Amino acid sequence: MTADRRATAPTDGPELTGQRGGRGRLALLFILSGNMLLDAVEVSVVLLALPTVGEDLGLSLLAVQCLMSGFALGFAALLLAGNRLAARWGRRRTYLVAMAVFAAASVAGGMVDSGPLLIATRVVKGACAALTAPSGLAIISTVYREGPQQRKAISVYSMFGATGFTAGLLLSAALLTWSWRWTFCFPAPVALTLLAFAARKIPADPEAGRDVRTRSAAVLRNGPLLRSAAGAASLNGTYAGLLLLVTFQLQQRLGWPPWQCALALLPACVPLMATVPFAGRLVARAGTGRLIALGAFAPFLGCAHYAWRAGDPSYWTAVLPALVLVEAGFVLAFAALNMQATATVPSALRGRAVPLYQTGVQLGGAVVLPLTALLLTTSDGIRPALVLLTAVAGAGLLAALSGPRAAAPSA
Repeated sequence: MTADRRATAPTDGPELTGQRGGRGRLALLFILSGNMLLDAVEVSVVLLALPTVGEDLGLSLLAVQCLMSGFALGFAALLLAGNRLAARWGRRRTYLVAMAVFAAASVAGGMVDSGPLLIATRVVKGACAALTAPSGLAIISTVYREGPQQRKAISVYSMFGATGFTAGLLLSAALLTWSWRWTFCFPAPVALTLLAFAARKIPADPEAGRDVRTRSAAVLRNGPLLRSAAGAASLNGTYAGLLLLVTFQLQQRLGWPPWQCALALLPACVPLMATVPFAGRLVARAGTGRLIALGAFAPFLGCAHYAWRAGDPSYWTAVLPALVLVEAGFVLAFAALNMQATATVPSALRGRAVPLYQTGVQLGGAVVLPLTALLLTTSDGIRPALVLLTAVAGAGLLAALSGPRAAAPSA
């Protein structure tokens, strides 16, 4: 979950040639949006398969969670270097190579019988996603002129990403009826199809001759950026940790089948999918600071409630309120955090600020997931893990309250 039209849309690139026709631009948009959807599916489709993979390969919960945290770690590790690679190789070449490697890693993931090798394929795929997602947004920002046309394109792109998480849950439930290996293999033909169309539709861009090195010290001293990164890391970490806990709670402790677990998790993803197109209006009306504070309080309340009801096995009174409140945090704060992150960053420094912010988002999941799994493995019951998630959400709330209640940026 990344993307903000101000944070990710550079304004200094020329419009690429060869895409002036409406049909060409529309085809390109759907190719790049399809890639965004695939990246989001890649996260959620593995979630429901974790218990089954762990049993089949003899992996502990602490080990099998690396299939999720490894993807986030690979994504975070290559984000900061992504701009330099794209500047050296060109956006088109970077995108195509990353898609090809992503497809190869998907095939390998569905064939290996070793836990460490399977985790390695996930790290590689996360690194590839770190190249394709920013490159896709950069291509959109140069093909579509700044203004309403570009805003609509990035809105479609973001909506595909939000839809992908929901689609991944439902797809995983279907694929697991055959084998967990299909949840790792299926992205390969999709990625190859997108690659074939992308090779024809993505316009060539000149090799970057500009200096992409920016003043990192100035970025690291930017308070709103750092608070946004901390808040987004807390939100994403709380969300990922809660989904991991609920998945194992429902499947292993309550004996729910994957399809029932997928339906149970829908309240944690459908609301964001439905509200993404209206996020800009919400921020314009309520302001970033207020939304970020409310979006941090909701997950804190949800995790605290679940920790209080940890002895209650009921989905309706214990699990569902937590899922709804954590998702409410995303609905309220996701766009506002993206906008606040770069609201005070000069345009010349945004090429460094955006990867730094997105790295914070991914590190939230990469850090909280193994800690959650560790507590679930070593503790008697789920309350210690829920206390951890409550503390992580509380840290995000403190970060939100430490800054001024900023007004909404003009979108």
